[in-house]
Amino acid sequence: MSSPCLQENAVQWGVYINHPASREGARVYLACRDVQKGELVAREIQTVTGNQQVLVRKLDLADTKSIRAFAKDFLAEEKHLHILVNNAGVMMCPYSKTADGFEMHMGVNHLGHFLLTHLLLEKLKESAPSRVVNVSSLAHHLGRIHFHNLQGEKFYSAGLAYCHSKLANILFTRELARRLKGSGVTTYSVHPGTVDSELVRHSSVMRWIWWLFSFFIKTPQQGAQTSLYCALTEGLEILSGNHFRQRADFSTLCFKPLSFPSSECHVAWVSAKARNETIARRLWDVSCDLLGITRD
Repeated sequence: MSSPCLQENAVQWGVYINHPASREGARVYLACRDVQKGELVAREIQTVTGNQQVLVRKLDLADTKSIRAFAKDFLAEEKHLHILVNNAGVMMCPYSKTADGFEMHMGVNHLGHFLLTHLLLEKLKESAPSRVVNVSSLAHHLGRIHFHNLQGEKFYSAGLAYCHSKLANILFTRELARRLKGSGVTTYSVHPGTVDSELVRHSSVMRWIWWLFSFFIKTPQQGAQTSLYCALTEGLEILSGNHFRQRADFSTLCFKPLSFPSSECHVAWVSAKARNETIARRLWDVSCDLLGITRD
């Protein structure tokens, strides 16, 4: 397998998500805000797998200019794209805005992924069969899409802002699957579980909770299993648009070593808001308007 797999990632997870693809000889791109950390991960993947086709590229999802520049360079460099994993994210940030004036959670976690996927969509179609995996969270159950306050300017909660963006990930996945039906491109959202990562760096309370319950927190390797499952498992096309999680999750307080990809993954129930097709279509249209994308 020589076609590329694009992992738009938080670098701590990148090494675990990309190991299986690398072992198969895929050309793997790590699209990272911090290129220096990305290079360290790439070297680890190369050492473990022996695959030297692990490439690091600069991508800042908080800046649409960076997203467009990355996509332009990638499309000029590659003829195919079979797997896109939208994994990067921020959590519980103090109120701030992206370079384009979007609230940080909605801007990075949803709009950044939305734009990147849009810019690479034709390449994904040309490379079909291909897949898009969007990393969401169980926290989406607390999320709401407040169209009158999408940028958090009227009221803001750092914790809820994260939940809203994770709901947006699932709505985007479902609407994308509907629009791509019959194209050969399938899409999935996943809940990775409660993972030991830098995601909670903005919250001292969450860091304390992570430490207190460290026995039950997943390693990055365990957290990557659901993304791997949706990216690599054969015969999953019929389930496009669905949300996946592991059976061995935080709620079960039971972890065990998992293989690549894990057979413990399954379709998961999502909130009523996440299943609302009207909200999904409206969010799609609003996202297009915010990003200057022509509605289709």
